[in-house]
Amino acid sequence: MAALSLRTAILAGLIGLVGLISLAAAEFVQAQTPQRPPVGGIGSPPDAMIFYVARGAVGACGPGCSEWIAAEGTVQWDTHKRLINILDRQAGRKLPVVIHSWGESNLNVATSLGRILRGRGIDATMGPTDVDACRGKTEADCFALKRPGGPLDAKLKIPEEPCDLACVLILAGGVHRRLPAGTRVMLTGMAIHNRLAPNVSKDERVGATARFDELFRIYLRDMGVETELLDIVDKNSDVHRRIELPPSEWTRLRIVTETAL
Repeated sequence: MAALSLRTAILAGLIGLVGLISLAAAEFVQAQTPQRPPVGGIGSPPDAMIFYVARGAVGACGPGCSEWIAAEGTVQWDTHKRLINILDRQAGRKLPVVIHSWGESNLNVATSLGRILRGRGIDATMGPTDVDACRGKTEADCFALKRPGGPLDAKLKIPEEPCDLACVLILAGGVHRRLPAGTRVMLTGMAIHNRLAPNVSKDERVGATARFDELFRIYLRDMGVETELLDIVDKNSDVHRRIELPPSEWTRLRIVTETAL
């Protein structure tokens, strides 16, 4: 546990001191999603990920499962604080987290979210949550309903957008991990960004990329996921493309622990 805490601390420090690793090509998801108001503190961008409790019929989120935590939006520098907050409010209940991520996500924080899930013994899957009270409302009005944290009556929809790299990294933290039938897993490359100093030098970029690559491999090993996943991502970074992983690869790379439902 001490080693895991140290690695988490290193990641947090690198977020502030080195830069922010983000998806290099996420426009194909982001363009389909309406932009929402900022949710965090000063400097928090629009579309930042929020968390709220949703509830549906028995079996809505898996066998015997009727309540879940919806994780919805772009993973930003302060997203881990909101995840900790909503988990603390559950009085020890281990509701599964259902991921719906989009946009240029901070992958450092995505791994931090995964470590939080694993440390709390939380299961994870992905998919959009359709809130009953949001029907007929604007995105801003719907956002206002979700922001307090629920619970809100809802159902899970078949995913239209793919599970992107941030989604996969968060999912990896789940104790039990599954992806619903019809899911597409699309991996893009990575790029270095520093939200406080956009002009990152070539030397800084090379050094930070190597360091983050090492830390991400440590993370994947700790989560029980094959580090070959990162080899695929590195190739995508070099050629600026995205690649779809078929369901057989989800199991082989141990991205999931359970077959799709």
